[in-house]
Amino acid sequence: MSALRTSLISREVIPFLAALALLGGSALALDALLHVADMVWVGRYLGIAGVVLIIASSGYSLRKRKLISSGKPANLLRWHEGLAWAGSLLILVHAGIHFNAILGWLAVWAMLVNIVSGLTGRFLLKRARVRLDVNRQTLRATGLSPEALEERTYWDSLTFDMVKQWRAVHVPITLAFAVLALAHIIAVCLFWGWK
Repeated sequence: MSALRTSLISREVIPFLAALALLGGSALALDALLHVADMVWVGRYLGIAGVVLIIASSGYSLRKRKLISSGKPANLLRWHEGLAWAGSLLILVHAGIHFNAILGWLAVWAMLVNIVSGLTGRFLLKRARVRLDVNRQTLRATGLSPEALEERTYWDSLTFDMVKQWRAVHVPITLAFAVLALAHIIAVCLFWGWK
């Protein structure tokens, strides 16, 4: 049991926490670099680049909902994860440690919750799929008929189908982030010193 718990921690929990720590550490390092180089003003524009990257990452969601037909879903998923991570990094640097825009900070918090939700779904879904596949292979090796195999893995399959529904949580969080980010962008455009 201890080996199972250790492997669960090393395969699932540590990569999840490492992904979050890498994002936070990278944002802090990049922000510090801008401060050291006396280029803090660049952070103001990184938000724009971050939003563009996050919008570009939506190709996977569009393909999943059959709004576009080009691209392989597996490749688009990797692009979605990478572009969303890079965009989030730039937005975190853009936010910096400046607490003068409550709307912007609400958007940042919604983005962080969205990141945690996305990573949770990624690791949960992967774990559930692997568990179901291993269970099916183990039972198949015992010589069960396809009908008996289906019956024996019914609850695991049902659980896997429920885990796949994590998007029902991820999508509304994404929409909340999008609305808050859009409101922040509109407010910036209205109050930006355009001179």
